Amino acid sequence: MDFTLDDEQKALRNMVRTLLHGSYGDLEHRRAVTAKTPGYDKRLYGELAELGLLGLAVSSVFGGSDAGPVEVGVVAKEVGRALAPEPFLTSAVLATEVVRTIGSVEHQQELLPAMCGGEMMVSWAHHEPGQRWRDVATSVRATVDGDLWVLNGTKEPVPLGADVDLLLVSAALTDGRTGVFVVRSTADGLHRHGYETPGAGRLARIDFRDAVATPLGEDVRVDEDAIARVSALTAVMAGQEAVGAMEKVLKMTTTYLTQRQQFGTTLNSFQALTFRAADMYVEVELAESLVQWATMVAADDPDQLVDAAARVSARVGRAARHVAQEAIQLHGGIGMTAEHPVGAYAQRLTALAQLVGTPDHHLSKLATHIHSYGALDPLG
Repeated sequence: MDFTLDDEQKALRNMVRTLLHGSYGDLEHRRAVTAKTPGYDKRLYGELAELGLLGLAVSSVFGGSDAGPVEVGVVAKEVGRALAPEPFLTSAVLATEVVRTIGSVEHQQELLPAMCGGEMMVSWAHHEPGQRWRDVATSVRATVDGDLWVLNGTKEPVPLGADVDLLLVSAALTDGRTGVFVVRSTADGLHRHGYETPGAGRLARIDFRDAVATPLGEDVRVDEDAIARVSALTAVMAGQEAVGAMEKVLKMTTTYLTQRQQFGTTLNSFQALTFRAADMYVEVELAESLVQWATMVAADDPDQLVDAAARVSARVGRAARHVAQEAIQLHGGIGMTAEHPVGAYAQRLTALAQLVGTPDHHLSKLATHIHSYGALDPLG
């Protein structure tokens, strides 16, 4: 399998890297941006839209760029490298994929052009208190009231839920199935409570009290496998973002080891520290290989995407934790301070795992299907 980017993909990578580094090469500027509502730079997000980056995988019929998972992964990786707070993963990937996968033609025609153009911010409200990384809804319930669908219950955490224009909400139906609904930010019965998280993230608790909603798909009942595929693609792109962040952290750490002096010599002259940096490099390379493989699976064999995403999340989550912790340790006292960016990268890597599922969660998913995997004869 060839993981080499072609010339157009390299040009895309270089363009996004230049744009994001110009904005977030300075950590103080990032702090200033994330300190204000909505927690990201709307002007920069608009530039991403003008460049066609918010609808890379969307058909040109709906205002997209007719690209694919590889191109989306290229952008996600650069977002991670720059530690950009723009909601590329949660809005341009996750919410957009929900509309593409589940939405009716009418809703795709209505929503996708505005989402690709950066004119409408949409969030996927699926996680529920007490329920972690499931493909079904249980807490929020959808019922018919006259000619209308209404929602009751709570969703939390919802990315940027307090500031988006529209929510895509999963809800349990009376027959036990799951439906997905569109809820406008102006809907009666919608109560949003936003809050900040470590790492300058923005989440919200959304309470629905007879909130009027509209089914997103042609059929109100949604195939739970469709939700699983959306989550899987998001997990792979979260892996791309994590790899970009880990590569940056590794570079910062090795640079520090070659410049910082102790006992009259640079830190990289101490063999134990060099070995620890080498272990970080191995973890990053293994994660990179697996993420690129899963991205190719998303492009060429989507039927295997859910399994591939679980493998990626299990491997990348552990690599991210190892790399982040080692980077802080190898930076010494400065690595524990808010003034140094290594801590901010560690927070983002932790948040990514919480968004798509921890390594233990994905290992347990893989274990439930272990009987379906072929046996390997080590002597064969």
